[in-house]
Amino acid sequence: MVSRPVELIWEITAKEVARMIENRIRIAPSTVAYADTERNKLVVEFAIPGAPTDTIDLKLLPDSIHLTAPARDIVYVSAQALAWPVKPDKAEATYANGLLRIEVPFKDPMEDAVTVVIKTGGAKTKTKRIEA
Repeated sequence: MVSRPVELIWEITAKEVARMIENRIRIAPSTVAYADTERNKLVVEFAIPGAPTDTIDLKLLPDSIHLTAPARDIVYVSAQALAWPVKPDKAEATYANGLLRIEVPFKDPMEDAVTVVIKTGGAKTKTKRIEA
């Protein structure tokens, strides 16, 4: 038996795992998204059975959701554009029985609004009368 350093064995294993992930079939998960108007939140649900929780990569931006979730010989992938902006830093996600559920509050459209000061005076205009 040839002895190998542990680092070399890990390197081989990591390369094999990376190759296996690259060769997996990519599938769009069944997805449901709806507005919970009572709680002013967006709810998105992804059916990703078989994906271990620690392999799920979920990224949320104010205008989109990105999901990658390896499971057995497939990888669930999804990129969803959102119709209304959300607050990604307030998102909550739960995963149970193959269903990933994300709840995120909508951003108030006036949240970043700036009040503009209106000055009085300025350019004076003359009214011109046009005779018919």
